[in-house]
Amino acid sequence: MNYKTLQLAFDSGIATLTLNRPDKRNAISYELIDDLIRALEEVRSSAARVLIVTGAGKAFCSGMDLDNLKALIGRTPEQNIADSRTMVRLFRSLYEFPKPTIAAVNGAAIAGGTGLALLCDFTLAVPEAKFGYTEVRIGFVPAIVATFLLRQVGEKVARDLLLTGRIFDAAEALKMGLLNEIVPGGKLLDRARELAEQLAESSPLSLFQTKRLLTEHARAELDLQIEHAIRENAGIRESADFREGITSFLEKRKPKWTGR
Repeated sequence: MNYKTLQLAFDSGIATLTLNRPDKRNAISYELIDDLIRALEEVRSSAARVLIVTGAGKAFCSGMDLDNLKALIGRTPEQNIADSRTMVRLFRSLYEFPKPTIAAVNGAAIAGGTGLALLCDFTLAVPEAKFGYTEVRIGFVPAIVATFLLRQVGEKVARDLLLTGRIFDAAEALKMGLLNEIVPGGKLLDRARELAEQLAESSPLSLFQTKRLLTEHARAELDLQIEHAIRENAGIRESADFREGITSFLEKRKPKWTGR
C-alpha cells in the first residue's frame, strides 16, 4: 500500500511502522489516522509476527495536528461522533492487535501520542521522552484514553494524570508501570528488534491465542466504557470552553474559561 504519513517496512518477520511527519513532530492528522488504520490491517494480514511502532525525527507523536485541531471548531454533533468513533477504531485496532506490538518512543509522545505509545504490548522509551494527557488544558475531555489508562495504572494515578494534564518524563512513566524499559537513544530500535526477535521465537499460535484471551477478557467492559467515552468526547466539543481552549491554544494565550 501507499502511505503519505508513515513508512512501513518488513524484515525477517518483523514489521516496523514509522510515523513520518517529522516536520510536524508526527502530529495526528485525519490522513495519519487513515494511514495507521490501513497499515495495521496490512501488518495483520502479513507474515510478520511482531510489530514495532516508532517515529521519525525527534518526536514520537506530539498530539493532534494544529490545522486539524482548528477545524474541530464548528463541526456538527454528527461529525463529532464520527470523529470520536474513528479515533476509537484506531486505538482499539492497536490495543487489540492480534500480534505482539512494541512502541519505540524516540521523543515526545503527547495527548493522542501518549495513547498510541502506551497501547502497545511493550513500550520502550529514550530517557528524554515526555508524556502527558494534556486534554483538559485546552478544553477537551480525555474520555477515550482514560478508558485504557484506568486499566493500566488504576484510578488514583489516572486521576492525577488526567485531571492535571501535566507532562511527565520517562523515569516517572517507568515507575508507574507505563513503560517496560528506558533505553539510550542510539540503541532504541536495536533493543526493540531484540525484543521482537525474542517474541518471534515463541509459537505464533500461542501468542495469538494469549493476546485473544486478554482481549476477550476485557471486551465486554471495554465496549460499555468506550460507548460512554465516545459521547463524552463528542459532547465537550459543543461547549464554549472547548472553543475557547482551542482558540487560546492556537493563539498562544491564556484561556478565559466560562465553565460553559
